[in-house]
Amino acid sequence: MASTALRSVLRTKVPFKIGRMCYSSSVPTTKLFIDGKFVESKTSEWLDIHNPATNEVIARVPKATQEEMLAAVDSCSRAFHSWSETSILARQQVFLRYQQLIKDNIKELAKAITVEQGKTLADAEGDVFRGLQVVEHACSITSLMLGETLPSITKDMDTYTYRLPLGVCAGIAPFNFPAMIPLWMFPMGMVCGNTYLLKPSERVPTCAMLLAKMLQDAGAPDGTLNIIHGQHAAVNFICDHPAIKAISFVGSNQAGEYIYERGSKNGKRVQSNMGAKNHGVVMPDANKENTLNQLVGAAFGAAGQRCMALSTAILVGEARGWLPELVERAKALRVNAGDQPGADVGPLISPQSKERVCSLIQSGVDEGAKLLLDGRNVKVKGYERGNFVGPTIIANVTPDMKCYTEEIFGPVLVVLEAETLDDAISLVNRNPYGNGTAIFTTNGATARKYTHEVDVGQVSGYSLQMCSSVLGERRHSHPSVMSIQHL
Repeated sequence: MASTALRSVLRTKVPFKIGRMCYSSSVPTTKLFIDGKFVESKTSEWLDIHNPATNEVIARVPKATQEEMLAAVDSCSRAFHSWSETSILARQQVFLRYQQLIKDNIKELAKAITVEQGKTLADAEGDVFRGLQVVEHACSITSLMLGETLPSITKDMDTYTYRLPLGVCAGIAPFNFPAMIPLWMFPMGMVCGNTYLLKPSERVPTCAMLLAKMLQDAGAPDGTLNIIHGQHAAVNFICDHPAIKAISFVGSNQAGEYIYERGSKNGKRVQSNMGAKNHGVVMPDANKENTLNQLVGAAFGAAGQRCMALSTAILVGEARGWLPELVERAKALRVNAGDQPGADVGPLISPQSKERVCSLIQSGVDEGAKLLLDGRNVKVKGYERGNFVGPTIIANVTPDMKCYTEEIFGPVLVVLEAETLDDAISLVNRNPYGNGTAIFTTNGATARKYTHEVDVGQVSGYSLQMCSSVLGERRHSHPSVMSIQHL
């Protein structure tokens, strides 16, 4: 089914225009999805989609015209009236069928992601699976949308609360998770009775189009999901159009701050998830084997192109002696095109991303850090034009260095050192980013102190032998994970 869907969202050998130039191309073009139909854009402006492993142009995506964007939001508005009145059980049934279709086609979706985004097939399947979990969560909507009552709040007065849909919602998704992040957005919005306008990243649009086809096959009515493509004009359209009541965004700080400000000024609810610099604090009592494995996977998985990458390690006390072994494990990772067997680290999304990552690595060297593992000159046979950067480890980093203050978004681990746990907590809390953090320890009191004193949104603990007084009665003798969210 997914192969048929792929052919329906891409059409080969389509003449198109860029500026005043008109020429014919055998490169496929990505369609828009408006009112239940895959529509060929009438735009004169197209963007190239590259395979990051080869940099060859594999498709083109349109910058939707103003008329096309208006048609998409009008379709959402029309569909909202009937969709919001559809029974919650009927909406639930759509997403029960949808989650099964995603399960059945997870490998096809992963292949589409790897071709456009570059991540390994294993990472791409994980991308889809994490999104699928949200779709499965959406199937619990019958209890999630329960309201509340409070009888006799005063004489002859009861209160009732209802959860009602807002209207048309919109999502602006990034390139790094072509399945997961769109699936964070429209399934929850739609199952609650809203209709949805999605703008996937112009660099990786195909997965979103496949997901739209599957949603249609699951029985979603025409107009409940519409998809437009583009860059700044599409973002401004979403921020400005009065029919759009709420916006979800995941991406860079610069774009997120802009969308938050512009959307909020127009009276919209805006959810903006932006940059990160996640710290892993390594205590000397941690399980070394497990800790080193976790650091390597968390720092270099998905080529470091994820907001929850563990891009900063703080080695406390004697744990500073583990660096040589950490370097050896990182060296063992295989850099290759994402669809090649045994690949651990795929390419970055673009030559510009590679250039930026390499520049930040060099800034660390220029400012006095020690480059223990340099992945800038990695060569991949058969993919010499790819955007590859191998695993890189920078030690002796201080908080004032550019490689620490900026989000690198590549397979780079910066390493700081601290004498004590208190020093490590102080380092983490001084950093302006607060997405996530982790502590590696076998001491329950240490884990408790860290989770209570660190000022970060999500806290995880690894290699814990949990004490009954800290986290419950069951004692764990195997590696385990504790996750605490500060909301």
